[in-house]
Amino acid sequence: MRHTVLVSLVVVVLMVAPYAPQCEAQVWESLAAAAAEKIVGLWKQGEVELLGHYCSYSVTPKIKRWQLYYKGRLWCPGWTHIRGEAETRSHSGVAGRTTKDFVEKAFKAGLITEEETRAWLNR
Repeated sequence: MRHTVLVSLVVVVLMVAPYAPQCEAQVWESLAAAAAEKIVGLWKQGEVELLGHYCSYSVTPKIKRWQLYYKGRLWCPGWTHIRGEAETRSHSGVAGRTTKDFVEKAFKAGLITEEETRAWLNR
């Protein structure tokens, strides 16, 4: 288990523990399961089609200055060694910024045309 997951889980449990009834174990178990599900949901991995190529992406959480940030990475094995990367506080916005970074780098490297770049960035 990663260090940040363990720390996050302990913090959530300590914050919620005073509100859980002592005699009802089922409530405590369902509360712990819900907290664990939320924490595990912070990580994300998958594939996406980008400009006709299959690419992989990952999103990982990190704590920075006591705030939750998300780091996104996008790479396209078999096409290029370029990696798109971004870091933001938005779990849903990190994917867009990561893709934008990848497309800009691909354009600068001459892998895609200016029209393809504009079409993708203006979505």
